[in-house]
Amino acid sequence: MSGTVYLVGAGPGDPGLLTARALELIGCADVILYDRLIPNAALDGARADAELLFVGKEGGGPSVPQEHTEALMIERAQAGANVVRLKGGDPFVFGRGGEEGLALRAAGIDFEVVPGVTAGVAASAYAGIPVTHRGVSSAVALVTGHAQEDARDSADEQSAIDWPALAAFPGTLVFYMGVRRLPEIAAALIAAGRPGSQAAAVVEAGTLPRQRTVNATLETIAEAVVREQVRPPSITIVGPVAALAHELAWLPPRPLAGVSVAVTRARAQASGLARRLEALGASVIQAPVIRVRQLSDPAQPTLDPSPYDLICVTSANGVQGLFERLDDGIHPRGDARALAATRIAAIGPGTARALAAHGVVADVVPERFVAESLVAALAEVPVTRALIARAREARDVLPDALRARGAQVDVLELYETVAEPLPAAALQAVREADYVTFTSSSTVRFFLQAAGQEAGLSPNTRIVSIGPVTSTTLREHGLEPSIEADPYDVEGMIVALLTDRASRVNDG
Repeated sequence: MSGTVYLVGAGPGDPGLLTARALELIGCADVILYDRLIPNAALDGARADAELLFVGKEGGGPSVPQEHTEALMIERAQAGANVVRLKGGDPFVFGRGGEEGLALRAAGIDFEVVPGVTAGVAASAYAGIPVTHRGVSSAVALVTGHAQEDARDSADEQSAIDWPALAAFPGTLVFYMGVRRLPEIAAALIAAGRPGSQAAAVVEAGTLPRQRTVNATLETIAEAVVREQVRPPSITIVGPVAALAHELAWLPPRPLAGVSVAVTRARAQASGLARRLEALGASVIQAPVIRVRQLSDPAQPTLDPSPYDLICVTSANGVQGLFERLDDGIHPRGDARALAATRIAAIGPGTARALAAHGVVADVVPERFVAESLVAALAEVPVTRALIARAREARDVLPDALRARGAQVDVLELYETVAEPLPAAALQAVREADYVTFTSSSTVRFFLQAAGQEAGLSPNTRIVSIGPVTSTTLREHGLEPSIEADPYDVEGMIVALLTDRASRVNDG
């Protein structure tokens, strides 16, 4: 039987504006066909085995033909897959969702439409511009800035914009995708009777960390956009409500505004770091060079924790793997009560939080996120038999130290990190970033593998290391970290990056 295609709106860019239904479908999809302007975090919840296919379009740049996108949807659905067609904004607002729905109907494929927050409303709101306002504007018209260009290529003259009607429209005009054609749009509106003195604004990268607003009049907005070097994606708002931006702007200044930060850790683990950075104003480059693969052991598919008086967990990934196997023969599989009689040690606060999400409060958490610190924290803890839940390639510092104390130690390798191919465009973006973050030795090794063993970073790129172990690996590969976190965790990285940025701004 054929699968179902879901035409899903991902909103304008801020991942917080993804709907609950969109997140649910992303997490269940077999195949996701996604656009260029979806939020960075939109794919974080995708299944590890889901097929992710980029089908984006970029004005003046490389694009996937619409016919190819529709063919892919139909082909995957006919093969029985549940397909999410993930589109920026709303699928039915300049998103070609109607065309895709018609193609699916013609092919006999079931589909569902999931609306998304459209940029014309969201970007305006984030700029402090209400598209309707009592006593100022009681109507809003959404217009594509590409319509004139499309009309020249079409035999249907009715597809052209009716400029006199639009100029006379008694409300707010919101133009999508028209920043390159703004001089023509403004001139056409003025020629058709719209006052050149009317307020206008262009919102660049609305709801994204690099959002900014350029205010002018309809007569001067095109010149202002050129002067300020505004780039797509942008929307243009024409009408008296545009002047309210000065009074209703609510986004505070953000310390990392205008700063690009590359995140190289696995996509599933990157979301927390990426969202924190974006909340601080950074433009985050998602460049996952590793992927976490859970390991299975057919000979030992479950784990009975009762023989151990100490279980050490060395990462949040280890927590996930541990609970997948946890079975003491009394409680349901994965039940935290199976650990009630065992002392639990976490290597750092991130791992402790992952344990807490399963209802377990770690007994031992060192101040520094490194194996040597956990060894020190366990110095006064009596241990007879210990289990180390960790990655396959982890260092042996902890098990060796416990064995030296006379403890019987079992090492349970729950997952491994493997290379994730990095597209050429993403690699180039990393090389040009203001900062590139490395959260483990494996991210260093696999980044260099993706880069062909030559990092090629810009001389201005600052390298951020999560701690001394990762810094040692960087130096072994000829890369000197500019910043090292302390404490050795994600929060420490963010604080160190903020401190570095502030000092560089102050130094001019």
